[in-house]
Parts: sequence; structure tokens; C-alpha cells
Amino acid sequence: MQGVVEAQRQPGFDSPTASRRRRRRYAVLAGLLAAILLLAGCGAAQDASSPAATSAPPAAYTDISPDDLAAMLEQKDFVLINTHIPYAGEIEQTDLFLPYDQAAELVDQLPADKGAKIVVYCRSDRMSRIAVEEWAKVGYTNLYNLDGGFEAWEAAGYPLLQLDQQ
Repeated sequence: MQGVVEAQRQPGFDSPTASRRRRRRYAVLAGLLAAILLLAGCGAAQDASSPAATSAPPAAYTDISPDDLAAMLEQKDFVLINTHIPYAGEIEQTDLFLPYDQAAELVDQLPADKGAKIVVYCRSDRMSRIAVEEWAKVGYTNLYNLDGGFEAWEAAGYPLLQLDQQ
């Protein structure tokens, strides 16, 4: 019996129990690897026309910086809308004041051409984002939002007008 015990301690020699455990581990690892490869293969073989394989829809609007807006204002070809309530100032050349919380109801005041370029702003850009999302829902496709609102506009060194609004 002593010879058997010594043989089990020799390098490279496994007991029947250790050998079974090792085979079991390899079998589990092989099964996991097969499952991973199968799942990866299923994803890769997806039909390109299926909804999951198509790209995400384009953003409803484009964020622009104060410098972008300043450059655009040099050759203005868009409608500039302030959506902030209550009135707290405006950027020169503003065309319309449409309260953000009435964006859906006031869509008739926007250009009839749903492809017309429209730039929207408010104080911080929270209200203007709400407005442009509403207008995108009804089909407007050329929407721009002043990222950071007129707070960012002023921080970039551009003037904010304070006109009497009655």
C-alpha cells in the first residue's frame, strides 16, 4: 500500500478523483466557450434589414456652440427663436419668442417649410431642448440648439440684450 501512496505524490500522476475533476472542469469550460461562440455567431448572422441591425435614427437637432452661432449670425439664413420664460434677455437678431412650454401649440408660428433652418435658445438650454424635441416630433428637420443657452453665450464674451418686454 505504501508504494501506491508514493506513486500518487509523484509529479504528473493524478488520482482517479483528481482526473475526473479536471475533465469536468475542461468540459464546463468547453461548454461555456461553445455557448459564447454560438451567441456571437447568432449576432453576426443577423439580417441587415432587421431593426436591430439598422443604425440609430439621426438626432432630432444639432447642438451648436456660442462661437458657431456667432459665425452663423454673420450671414443669417435661419429663424432665431428664444424659448426662455420669463423673459431674461435675448441675443441680437432674435426673430421669435415662443415659450418652451407652448412649443407644440405654437408650431403654426414656425416656418411652413419643415426643412427651414431654425436655431433655438433659452437661458441654460433646458427649455430650448424641450421645444426642439417637440418640433422634431411634428417633422421639423433642420433644428439647432444653442448648447449652454445664453449663459454660455455671455460666458463666451458675446452680448446679451436686455430689452423691455411688456
